[in-house]
Amino acid sequence: MAEIPKETVSPEEAAAYAAALRRQRWTMAAIIGGSLIFLALIGLAIYGLLQNGILTANIRDIFIIFMAFESLVIGAALVVLIIQIASLINLLQNEVKPILEATNETVNTLRGTSAFLSENLVEPVIKLNSYLAGFRRIFELFGIKRK
Repeated sequence: MAEIPKETVSPEEAAAYAAALRRQRWTMAAIIGGSLIFLALIGLAIYGLLQNGILTANIRDIFIIFMAFESLVIGAALVVLIIQIASLINLLQNEVKPILEATNETVNTLRGTSAFLSENLVEPVIKLNSYLAGFRRIFELFGIKRK
């Protein structure tokens, strides 16, 4: 077991850590014990079935009937799954795809609008500001305007 440094951990944290370790050990012991009991029961069942052939045949028949019923249930579940997948594909094609196309069209419109504003509004303002800054500096150099 790893030691916990005393100066870095509060007593509450150390107690919580110890309780967690105890729970983990009990859980592991329960899992191992349950597995051993399960294996023992399987061994006893196999031994009992080997001793009595008629009982084994009856259990085999019941198991075959159970497996047939289970295959019917699985088949029905697969049919429901296929119907749900078809519904999902229909939803994607008829509802999500038009939304994505409209969103793409909106993004393209915004891209064009931002390019238009950049060319026709932002560039002239930047040029005007640069010209004004140049004129201001010229006026400062000639002493017409003070800093």
